[in-house]
Amino acid sequence: MKISIVIPILNEAASICKLLSHLIKVARSKHSISEIIVVDGGSIDTSKKTVLEYAKNQNTPIKVVDSEKGRAKQMNTGASVATGDVLYFLHADSFPPKYYDQDIITEIQKGNEAGCFRMKFDSNHWWLRFLGWLTKFESKRCRGGDQSQFITASLFKEIEGYDENYIVYEDNDLVDRLFAINKFVIIPKYVITSARRYREVGVWRLQYHFLNIHMRRWLGASSEDLYRYYKKKVVS
Repeated sequence: MKISIVIPILNEAASICKLLSHLIKVARSKHSISEIIVVDGGSIDTSKKTVLEYAKNQNTPIKVVDSEKGRAKQMNTGASVATGDVLYFLHADSFPPKYYDQDIITEIQKGNEAGCFRMKFDSNHWWLRFLGWLTKFESKRCRGGDQSQFITASLFKEIEGYDENYIVYEDNDLVDRLFAINKFVIIPKYVITSARRYREVGVWRLQYHFLNIHMRRWLGASSEDLYRYYKKKVVS
């Protein structure tokens, strides 16, 4: 059984090689990784060149694929060229635990076709530590893309992948659909993810807007409405 790791990026030249090195170093077996697919959404820095230079000296196949901007589009693009039996979608600033590959394969062999890890931020802020603690629970309300997402290639195809109408909330939409068919498990190990967005925007300001996005979605807001809110309140 082989895993294809799909990482969407946009201007990650400063840190992407750190993640690639981590993925290779902490894997249980180099034979379990079919390839690492870095999907660039139009970076204007040296992200692509940096990855290609790094890939030259590695035994693990590392590919760079171009895509339209947007995580859903980028992850679907990566999945379309993946050769593995299992797809593992990972944000560029999230670092999976030691032997993550074996953990994923073990769950697949047990019949669990999709799932994620728990998550901790690289911050001691009490609220961010609390958010990490919540990821131990099996509720879909405690899920997010920073926890990473594994899914068999066959199931991903069956549910037609990520909904590209979502510029934000694409991970949660996928999780919602997987929960609806009872196809989700949480591995009790932790992905460590960067709190950089919280540091840039402010913990309480960003959390307020994220909660607002979730509430709007639960109340029936469209993907376009969510993106307009995100772009106005978070990115601007």
